[in-house]
Amino acid sequence: MTKKIVLIDGNSIAYRAFFALPLLNNDKGIHTNAIYGFTMILMKILEDEKPSHMLVAFDAGKTTFRHETFQEYKGGRQKTPPELSEQFPFIRELLDAYQVSRYELENYEADDIIGTLSKQAEKDGYEVKVISGDKDLTQLVTENITVDITKKGITDVDSYTPDFVNEKYGLTPGQIIDMKGLMGDTSDNIPGVPGVGEKTAIKLLKEFTTLENVLNSVDKVSGKKLKEKLEEHHEQAIMSKKLATIDCEAPISISLDDIHYNGFDVKKVTGIFKELGFNSLLEKLGEEVVVEEEVIPDLPFEKVTEFTNVVLTDEAVIYAEVLDESYHKADILGFSIQNENGLFYIPVDTALSSESFKKWAEDETKQKIVYDGKKTSVALHWKGIALKGISFDVLIAAYLLNPSETFDDVASVAKTNGLSIVQSDELVYGKGAKRSIPNEEILSEHLIRKGQAIYSLKDKLEMQLEQNDQSSLFYDLELPLSVILAEMEATGVRVDSKRLKDMGDDLAEQLTSLEKNIHEHAGETFNINSPKQLGVILFDKLQLPVIKKTKTGYSTSADVLEKLEDKHEIVREILHYRQLGKLKSTYIDGLLKVVHEDTKKIHTRFNQVLTTTGRLSSIDPNLQNIPIRLEEGRKIRQAFVPSEKDWVIFAADYSQIELRVLAHIANDKNLVEAFRNDLDIHTKTAMDVFHVEKEDVTSNMRRQAKAVNFGIVYGISDYGLSQSLGITRKEAGEFIKRYLETFVGVQDYMEDIVADVREKGYVKTLLHRRRYIPEITSSNFNIRSFAERTAMNTPIQGSAADIIKKAMIDMAARLKKEKVQAKLLLQVHDELIFEAPKEEIAILEKIVPEVMENAVELNVPLKVDYSYGDSWYDAK
Repeated sequence: MTKKIVLIDGNSIAYRAFFALPLLNNDKGIHTNAIYGFTMILMKILEDEKPSHMLVAFDAGKTTFRHETFQEYKGGRQKTPPELSEQFPFIRELLDAYQVSRYELENYEADDIIGTLSKQAEKDGYEVKVISGDKDLTQLVTENITVDITKKGITDVDSYTPDFVNEKYGLTPGQIIDMKGLMGDTSDNIPGVPGVGEKTAIKLLKEFTTLENVLNSVDKVSGKKLKEKLEEHHEQAIMSKKLATIDCEAPISISLDDIHYNGFDVKKVTGIFKELGFNSLLEKLGEEVVVEEEVIPDLPFEKVTEFTNVVLTDEAVIYAEVLDESYHKADILGFSIQNENGLFYIPVDTALSSESFKKWAEDETKQKIVYDGKKTSVALHWKGIALKGISFDVLIAAYLLNPSETFDDVASVAKTNGLSIVQSDELVYGKGAKRSIPNEEILSEHLIRKGQAIYSLKDKLEMQLEQNDQSSLFYDLELPLSVILAEMEATGVRVDSKRLKDMGDDLAEQLTSLEKNIHEHAGETFNINSPKQLGVILFDKLQLPVIKKTKTGYSTSADVLEKLEDKHEIVREILHYRQLGKLKSTYIDGLLKVVHEDTKKIHTRFNQVLTTTGRLSSIDPNLQNIPIRLEEGRKIRQAFVPSEKDWVIFAADYSQIELRVLAHIANDKNLVEAFRNDLDIHTKTAMDVFHVEKEDVTSNMRRQAKAVNFGIVYGISDYGLSQSLGITRKEAGEFIKRYLETFVGVQDYMEDIVADVREKGYVKTLLHRRRYIPEITSSNFNIRSFAERTAMNTPIQGSAADIIKKAMIDMAARLKKEKVQAKLLLQVHDELIFEAPKEEIAILEKIVPEVMENAVELNVPLKVDYSYGDSWYDAK
C-alpha cells in the first residue's frame, strides 16, 4: 500500500474559505463561512486522497525568523478580520474531531513546517500532497511532491507538478525562489528588484538559471535601465530570495509517525456539525438531520398584585406587550419585569391603576432595559405615563450588530444570539384569521420569557457593540434618537381632513374627465384599469408598436407607455389617469383612513431598525413617499398644518448632503474646493469635465453633470447613464471616464472601498455603522456588481443618515435650552419639519441652520435651506 501524506496550510485555506463564501452566521450568532469552507475542503481531500498521514500546519504568530533579516516582511498585510479570527478555534476543534494532527512552531511559518515534513516524507518514500492557497509552496514541487493551489471558490485547484511549473513559467520548481528574488512578492512585502516583473524575471532565469548568476553576469544583461536596477539592488535581491526560501530543516518536534491518520470520530464530528448548524454536511456524512424540539426550561415568576421595592428596583428590564396592529390604540396586554430579585408578571390593569408604577416609570434615575423602547414609550404615553430612564434597548443593539436581519419579536433577537428560552409571537398568538389573545396563564409565561431573554441578552449585545467600536453609535446616537422619535410619534402632525376631502373630490372630477377623453380617443368605452382591455385598444385597435409581451398578452406597464408617449395622445392621458388614480386611492383616501379620531392628527410610525443604511423610514402612513413631482401630489402637503392657531410649519433640509459626504470621504480636491467656495456643484462639475469656463456651461452640460454627480455614488453604469440622459452608451461611457479622470479622489474611493469590503466583509459609515456585504465574493457577475455598487454607496448614504439623526438629537436639546414651544414633527429624507408659534420664527431661523450645519465636522461645509408657511406645502 502506498504511503501518502497530505499537508495543509491551515491559515491560507481558512483565509481562502472566508473570502470565497458569504459571511454566514448560525443561529447562535457565530460566523461560520470559513469553518464551512474549510470543512468542505477537508472532506474532499479525505475522499479524493485517502491519506495514510495528515497534518494541518498553522502560523504561530506574526513574527518569524525572517523578520530578523527584513523587519518589514509581510508588513503591508491588513489585520485579520475579527469575523475570521473568531472562527479559528472552531477550525482547530473540528480538526481534533476529525483526528487530523495540527501543529504550529514559534518563530516559523506554516510553510516551513510543511517544507520540512514534505522533504522528510519524500526521503522515506511517501507520496506527498500539499494543499495551500499560497503559490510560495510551489518551490517544494518534485516528482513525489505535488502542490495543489486553490483558485476561485474553495474546491477548484491547480495541481503543481514539475511539468505544470515548466508549462506555466518555463522554469523548474527550484527556480521559483530565484524568480521571487528578482520580482519580489507584494503579498509578503518582499521587495525584489524594483521594475522587474514576472516576464523579465523568467526571461533572465531562462538565460542565467539562478539569481546569483544573473547578478554576477549583469554586464551580459541587455537593457541599460535593467542593468542599473540589478546593480543598484544587488543585496536587496539576495535578501528577497532568502525571505522567499522555505526552511526545510525547521526544528519541528513532530515526526511522520505522529501524524498517522486513522479516520475521524463520527460522533464528535456530528456533534460539531449540529452545533454549527451544518445540516447539509450532516447529510453528506449520512447522518439523519433531526431537528429536535427544544425543551424550554421552566421559569418561576411572581404575579404582582401590589408594587413594592422588590419589584420596582433601581435597574430592571421592563417589557410591555403591545401588538403592532394596536400600536397607537395603546392596547397593552400586560407587563413583565426582571430584576435582581426575580421575574414578575404584571396584569395591565394592576400596572396602569398604580401610582407607584407610574412614578417609577417616569423616574429618570431608575434605569430601564427594554426591547423596542419607542413602541413601549408611545403605548404608555397614550395611557398618560411618560416613560423615562431607558438605559438599554435590545432591539436597537441587535439591529446595529446585524442590520440586514429582520427582527419581528424578542424571540428572533434571542435566536440570532443563541438563546432559546422564548417562543415566537406567531406561535403564541397565531397568525391571520387564527390570531387571538391566549388565556392569562399562557400570556403571563410568554411575557416572563421575553423579560428573561432581554435580561440575558443585554450584557452580550453590549460587549459585541464594544468589540465593533459601536458603543458611541448606540449610546450617543440611536438610543437618544429613539426617545425623540417616540415624542414625535406621540405628538403627531395635524391634518386638515376637509382640505384632503376637497382634493379627493377634485381628483375624482379630473379622473372622470380623463376617462371620457380616453374613451373618445379609443372610439369605445373600456376598463382603463384592465391591462388586458387596454392592450387590445392600444396594440390591436390603434396599432401602436408592441414593445413587450407578457404571458397573458401585451405589457402596458409604465415604462412601456412612456416609450409610446409621443405616438398617440391617448398614451399621455392614460399615464396621467394612472398617476391621479394612485394619488387619490393611495394618498388622499389612504391618509384620511389614518387620521386619529381623537387628536385629528396623523401619528406615523418611524421605523428605526429597518434599513441596512441606517435611514429612517415611516409607515402607517409612509410620509416619505408622498409624490412631489406632480403638482397635484405636492398639493397633498397643503393638508399638513400646524396644530395651534397662529402657528406655522417650518421646514429645513440639507443641501446635497450625499455629495458633500462623498467630497469628505473621498477627499477629492475638486469636489472639496467647489463646496468650500459655495459653487454650484453641477456647474463646477460641467466646467471640469468639459474643460469650459462657467459662462460657457450650457443647461444640457449641467444636466449631464448633475446625472453623473448623483449617479456616480450609486455605481452608475454607462448603460444606466445613457438611459437617464437619452444619449448613446458610448457617449455615457466617455462622460463617466472624463468624470473619473477629473475627480481622481472619487475614482480612488470607489476602488479602495470595494477592495476594503472584499477583505473585511463590511463597510462603515463615519459614525461606525456597519453593513455586511457577503455578496461581494459571489461568482455571479450581476450579484457581485450589485454588491460593489452597494459598497460604494452605503458609507455615503449611511453617513448622511447618521448626520441627520445627530442633527435631530442636537436640535431637541437646543429647543429645550431655548425654552421655545416649537416642536419637531417629522423627518423626511434630508428634511426636518417643525411647527412653531409665529413669534418664534426668528429664533428658528437662527438656531435650526446653526445646529444642523454643525451636527458633524466634515472637511466641507454642510448647508441647510429653510422656509416656513401656513402648511408643509407653503414651507417649501
